[in-house]
Amino acid sequence: MAIDSAWTEARIAALGEFWRQGLSTAEIGRRLGVSKNAVVGKAHRLELVARPSPIKLRPAPAIATAAPVPLPTPELRRPVATPTPVRLVRSQSKGPSCQWPDGHPGQPDFHFCGEPAAPGKPYCAAHAARAYVSGKSRSDAA
Repeated sequence: MAIDSAWTEARIAALGEFWRQGLSTAEIGRRLGVSKNAVVGKAHRLELVARPSPIKLRPAPAIATAAPVPLPTPELRRPVATPTPVRLVRSQSKGPSCQWPDGHPGQPDFHFCGEPAAPGKPYCAAHAARAYVSGKSRSDAA
């Protein structure tokens, strides 16, 4: 037993008439006070004449006939900055060196510390003490 209370005889007759007039399923739904999907489902169950999908009927965009979009001329583009070489200071010892930056990147005097790194850290002992501050140390400083 199917419950079909939204579809009275009057609504079904109106659906058939609107369908024959070629109204969209959304418009039929608005006029009948039901959803578009309810209209589609009822039309299918009533075996109304199928209509082609409006999405498939849309013409494909004419790519070949469209005017090409002009690209900005090279004079209008922002110049790309050339990266400034970074001077790396190598420690005299073998092994990893401290990667603590010194100076401002892009400036000629920018470099890395270069001292021997503390075991398991990317920085030397002095810079590791600055980089790895415990929560208690921070609250003491405040």
